[in-house]
Amino acid sequence: MRSENVWLTNQPDAPNNPRLPVRLYRSAVPAGEPAAAEALFASHGWPPAWRNGIFPYVHFHTTAHEALAIVSGRVRVRLGGEAGQDFELEAGDVVMLPAGTGHQCLEASEDLLVVGAYPAGQQPDQHRGVVGQVAELRARIARLPDPPACPVSGEAVPRRP
Repeated sequence: MRSENVWLTNQPDAPNNPRLPVRLYRSAVPAGEPAAAEALFASHGWPPAWRNGIFPYVHFHTTAHEALAIVSGRVRVRLGGEAGQDFELEAGDVVMLPAGTGHQCLEASEDLLVVGAYPAGQQPDQHRGVVGQVAELRARIARLPDPPACPVSGEAVPRRP
């Protein structure tokens, strides 16, 4: 399993997270086994919340961090907002999105299935754009505790120095 940190900057349509990176894991869960992804997440304090796809518009959450496991299919996502970075994800990959991370589906296979989870006790809101709410949204993200552990490895989530 390979992992990488992706540091995103504030954008007009997504505040992103100033202190936590996006964590991308390749081949982290067994393809075609949603229950295995759910069990992994739950074992690290991220109870599974849903099975579905990824919205096709830029959105972000300020009241919860989010973990997405690609259980089947493939998807091209943009992280960070309209001016963000594109990533190709396939069955087995997991991405942890800290609160504020803009994300959207650009293209997906017909068999795409995603398992989503949030740290225990966190409930996601959903925002599209930050116009007129920048200070309030950034303050909400700053107040949100860091995840208790990485949803894949169980290790502490790295912070910006």
